[in-house]
Amino acid sequence: MKDIDVEKVGTLVSSIQEAMSRLREVKALSKTEFLEDRHKQDSAKYNFIVAIEAAIDIANHLISRKGFRAPEDYADTFRVLKEAGILETDFSMELEKMARFRNRLVHLYWKVDTVEVWKILQTRLGDFEQYLSSLGSYLNK
Repeated sequence: MKDIDVEKVGTLVSSIQEAMSRLREVKALSKTEFLEDRHKQDSAKYNFIVAIEAAIDIANHLISRKGFRAPEDYADTFRVLKEAGILETDFSMELEKMARFRNRLVHLYWKVDTVEVWKILQTRLGDFEQYLSSLGSYLNK
């Protein structure tokens, strides 16, 4: 097994934090403002993609470097981290949903409901902070 590439993980963590900052700005809008502004909707969608993709990239890096089983798909990367004791079961299931949301944003973008984006924006941003906290706890053992 190879060591964790701290620089790579740090860059990915920064990407998540920057995307979260932009998502918080959009979250501050009223629902009406958000639903009437395509640029804000697009910003939210793009920054969700960036944050989720970076979270998956970190997971895949840990999986590779620590010799955990290979994930079957993006959602499975978080199940692998759960199996390794890095994530709690309930939380890993929320991250699996985020990975599936990312897949819809990228591959089925025309089917993504803007109200759903708004709801996720309002209720799930804390998942990224919790993910980074879980990773920090694991990496600092």
